[in-house]
Amino acid sequence: MRSSSYPVLPTRALRALVVLALTAGIATTVPAAHAGPAPSAPASARTTAAAEAAKPYMGWSSWSMQSSKYPGLNPDGDYSYLTEANVLKQTDALAAKLKNYGYDHVNIDAGWWMDKTWKTGFDQYGRQTPDPVRFPHGMKSVADHIHSKGLKAGIYLPVGLEKGAYGDGKVPIWNAPGCTTADVVYSDLRTTNGWDNAYKLDFGNPCAQKYIDSQAQQFADWGYDFLKLDGVGPGSFKSGDNYDNVADVAAWQKAIATAGRPIHLELSWSLDIGHAADWKQYSNGWRIDTDVECYCNTLVTWENSVDDRWDDAPAWSRKAGPGGWNDLDAIDVGNGEMDGLTKAERQSYMTLWAINKSPLFTGDDLTRLDSYGVSLLTNKEVIAVDQNDSPVARPVTPVGDQQVWGAKNSDGSYTVALFNLGDAPASVTADWAAFGFTGNASVRDLWNKSNLGTHKNRITEALPAHGSRLFTVKPGGSALTTTGYEAEATANTLSGNASVAGCDACSGGKKVGNLYTGGKLRINDVTVKKDGIYTVEVAYVSGDPRSVTVLSNSGNGTSLKFPSTGDWGTAETVSVRLALQAGSNSITFDSGSGYAPDIDRIVVPQSV
Repeated sequence: MRSSSYPVLPTRALRALVVLALTAGIATTVPAAHAGPAPSAPASARTTAAAEAAKPYMGWSSWSMQSSKYPGLNPDGDYSYLTEANVLKQTDALAAKLKNYGYDHVNIDAGWWMDKTWKTGFDQYGRQTPDPVRFPHGMKSVADHIHSKGLKAGIYLPVGLEKGAYGDGKVPIWNAPGCTTADVVYSDLRTTNGWDNAYKLDFGNPCAQKYIDSQAQQFADWGYDFLKLDGVGPGSFKSGDNYDNVADVAAWQKAIATAGRPIHLELSWSLDIGHAADWKQYSNGWRIDTDVECYCNTLVTWENSVDDRWDDAPAWSRKAGPGGWNDLDAIDVGNGEMDGLTKAERQSYMTLWAINKSPLFTGDDLTRLDSYGVSLLTNKEVIAVDQNDSPVARPVTPVGDQQVWGAKNSDGSYTVALFNLGDAPASVTADWAAFGFTGNASVRDLWNKSNLGTHKNRITEALPAHGSRLFTVKPGGSALTTTGYEAEATANTLSGNASVAGCDACSGGKKVGNLYTGGKLRINDVTVKKDGIYTVEVAYVSGDPRSVTVLSNSGNGTSLKFPSTGDWGTAETVSVRLALQAGSNSITFDSGSGYAPDIDRIVVPQSV
């Protein structure tokens, strides 16, 4: 059974910071107040941000090995892997093995300003300063080495003013005469971020922007090209005014724009999709989910939490594009036993990241890549799927154990991925009708780098448990001839709570909603010329993944889970296979005892 829950073990920096005992348990509730106006970012800042992320970035990050219990990775205590020597070792390996394939970022994650007991260090201006044992030559020296290899250097911070930097409110802010740490936060010292280990910045006071400016300037002076800002809300499993960090993100973008060095701004973790427009306006990328790492004796496991992304990625599919990308987290597919995955799982992992155009950054030990891992990480055709100008892929079928995802490419071809997420081998079929065409199509197998010849109407592959295939499909037939049927048509039958509602994103401006606890929509007079199994496209709206039983005529029907469309104002489509008879048919959507998606329309081919 596939888990839909988040990892039981604590997540990324919570595991790293909990030993500080700064904020164990739930934060004390304080009166809510507005965070102050988000600093307005100049047009030049937005242009710079877009230029920094024209394509998803690629590289390496330290966190996966920091967080793992794999024997030998952290011999000096939890998270002790992060040292200057290890970063330089991975830098050299990245340059030697993966740079030529586009991997050009070396990202230092949480802990660079903490000793091995996780005691934090700050300079005289309340800015994080590198631990002299972990990084004896300082952060600029590390960035210089990374740059000497033709790579980009990345660094990490949590959002807010860390408690250890406060210094009774008397710490001066760099280049801001008269400003102290007491001026940059709320007087009641309300906390923020995913771990409540920092005080919330009050952007109603200009000193708060000055503090962010000082941090950005320090990173620019050190030569960093990338910043991961972590614990950002709404998200990171926190909500409410204290955890609304939109103003912080806007302040960082503004500070970066004046720091004299382009810096890619990446947000983490499990960001609120309701603020997707804010993340895109002010940053270059955003984590859509919890940590992929398992915090166990491997880097990851399938259930904890690689497989969650198949459920969670569809909602974000229309939110990404040049300038800002959906971040699915690290791709730990290169080390075999250390990764904790089968070969089939490793390939499916990489496939999903590529078709979602996620940043491709591995957390593996690059000095120990196995040959299969190298083949995954360096497949140029798969990397091109991640880096080309086609849209982010979406499921074209309901999201059960067997799934088909796809996207239309700018040259008229299609990227098509087959997934078997079940625990036993199974066949998966992609019907060309689900992509809007019929007849013959040429198929290219991207993982095996081979042409599979012509396939008529569909392709079926037998896949192992958790297995996948990835194709480029070039239609050689004709566009599908179809007939559309609106859900709100007066000839249809609505029962239970079902009702017609307005929908700006829907065909005809209407949909049928309120399909819950017995509500049904029956679309009548669906006409086809001959008996057969038809690929019926369903346009729907659903702010979260929802199931509905779909049946034709008097059949028993099947409960199908439709992926989220991201919000209740966006329509998407999936295709279902239904038996129809020559002449008139009915197609019913039955909510059963739960809540179903709203239905916009169906599109039925005129031939099987």
